[in-house]
This record gives sequence, C-alpha cells and structure tokens, in this order.
Amino acid sequence: MTIAIVGAGLGGLALARVLHVNGMDSVVYERESSRGARGQGGMLDIHSGQRALREAGLIDGFYEIARGEGQDMRLLEPDGTLLLQEDTPDDAPLLRPEVDRADLRDLLLDSLPEGTVRWGHAFRSADDGRLHFADGGSAPYDLLVGADGAQSRVRPLLTDARPAHTGHNVVEVGIPDIDRTHPDLAAMVGRGTYWALGDGLSLAAQRNGDGRVRIGLGFYNTAEDWFATSGIPFDDPAAARARLIELLPGWDPRFTALIEACDDTIMPRSITTLPVGLTWPSMPDVTLVGDAAHLMPPVGEGANMALLDGALLGLALAAHPDDFPAAVEEYEREMFERAGAAARMSARMHELLASPDAAQKVLAFFQPG
Repeated sequence: MTIAIVGAGLGGLALARVLHVNGMDSVVYERESSRGARGQGGMLDIHSGQRALREAGLIDGFYEIARGEGQDMRLLEPDGTLLLQEDTPDDAPLLRPEVDRADLRDLLLDSLPEGTVRWGHAFRSADDGRLHFADGGSAPYDLLVGADGAQSRVRPLLTDARPAHTGHNVVEVGIPDIDRTHPDLAAMVGRGTYWALGDGLSLAAQRNGDGRVRIGLGFYNTAEDWFATSGIPFDDPAAARARLIELLPGWDPRFTALIEACDDTIMPRSITTLPVGLTWPSMPDVTLVGDAAHLMPPVGEGANMALLDGALLGLALAAHPDDFPAAVEEYEREMFERAGAAARMSARMHELLASPDAAQKVLAFFQPG
C-alpha cells in the first residue's frame, strides 16, 4: 500500500525515516524545488523529540551536530537587570541541546533512500485515492499524511479549523559573523539564548551554529494588520532599524545596540495558532503531523511535537502494516493527548510573555517555588 506524505519538513521526514527503518516505503511530495530552495530558520531546542531520532536510528548523528552550549540562557528585564544566567558545563548531558534546523533537516534527508522525496510537487487536492498537484500531475495513495505546515492544504480534508492570529507579531533580524564583527555583543549574548522581556515586548537573541545571531523582536497585544500600521519601513533597512529602536522606549542601550548592529535582512512574521486541543473524527486514509495538526506558539515545542508525530505514526503503521485505519486511530488518540498538553503549556507561556512583568513571570516558571 502507498503512503504519501505531503511536506518535507521535520515531521514528514521523521515519518519517512521511521517507516524506512521498519521496512516500509513512502513517498514525500514537497512543493519546493530542492532542499536548498529557501532558508530553514534558526536554532531548535530538541528535548522530547530526541525519542523520535532514536526510533529513526539517528541519535548519534544528531549528537554530532547538536550544540550543548546552546542550552545556555540569560534572562533580563528591559532596564538591563539580569534575572537568570544558566551556563552549561562542557560535560553536561544533552538534555535540551540546540541544533540548526537546516542541519537537522539535512540529517533526515540524507537518511532516506534516493528518490523518496519528490521535489517540485505542490499539492493541491486529493480525491478517490489520488493526489493532484499544481502542475497538473497526479499520484496514487492509500494513506495521505499532511505534513505541510501551518497553512496545510491537507488539513481541510479532516477539519474546518484554521490558524488564527494570536495578537503577537515578530520582526526577525540578525548579526552575521558576530564574533568577528561585534565581539562585545557576542560576549553579551553568550553561547545560547539571550532574552529580554517586559512591557508587552520581547527581544530574543540566539546564537546559530554558523556564527550568526538571530534576533526576534516580539510585539504582543498587537493587531493582525500591525505591520501595516507600525511605521516600520521594511523596504528601507536603515530606517527600519531606527524605527524598531523607537518601539523599545526606555530599554537598556545594550539591547538597542544589538538592533543597530543588524544587517539588512529584516523579516516580519505574524504568529498564528490552531485551537488548543484540536481533534477531528478519524478517517481511514488521511491524517496530519506537526504544525498541520497542532500549530502552537513558538516556545520550543513545535519541532519536538512534529518529530514525535512522525516517529510515532511510523511505529503505528509498522505495527499495523495491513490495517492503516487502525494505525491512524492509534496514532491520533495518543497525538491528541500529547499535543494538546504541549499546546496548553505553550499557550500559558505565550500569556506570560505578553504580560507587563514577563521577565519575572518567566523566571518563576523556570524556578517554581
């Protein structure tokens, strides 16, 4: 029987790999033209998702590309007060190591038989056991797995739920080669994540494996059309940097220095989520993994859930190779409970981040009691 996976993200690739390890074939259809067609984003904090990599036989390869020092964290208030500094010993266990998303995706891609991923196949619809693509082509399937992210085209086959804006908008900027170009800022950010929170704003600077520091400026309690009304001229990088600094009134000059040092790549991103605890009646020939199933705020759970989804669906299918409907029901029952809990925690963290005293509340979250 043919297993068709739409989307070559982490969840879809983890599924394909676990199926392969268990002697089952699949085909992954990806709309992008190649693995390098676009950037894959920054660092990921992989914790529960390590189980998926063990099931995929890739945990040793993961440890080779993971950065234990990426577990370091510094938490500050807008006035520069340092609330928490966690520095990871070099011999500490890799409980929550950071890894470049692109490197992790490459690890998964390289583990699959040649031809598993069909690039340049943009899914449009499915009916009567056939997929239909934007170029007019089609392909058969017995089981269709939507691993196609937040704007999934497979999801409507199962539910009418759509992502909704959370009141959170992010501007992503970055400093390339920071150790050479701005060693003072590099020392300030450290080896992992540097967080400043409060007043409904956040600055999260994160060191990437390629020497770049990615910075996300979060604006909470803002409208879906906020980018159009914010006064940020995205077509003029210098003026955009100046406007971003204006939007952080009273913040410590060290934080605005980070923005001043950024290059001209300035990206707006609206944060959307699916309803917490989303479920649907099981169908025998369609299911979802990752953001397609349970899009949640970006607080460190999404990639882990996607990896687990893919691996656990693969294991369920391997356990029921002649009964895909039973495998799908088994997978969805566990996924709904697990992802629902992660989504509730993520929503709670999102509420903390949006609060005026976010830094103090996040400190209490990390250090309860």
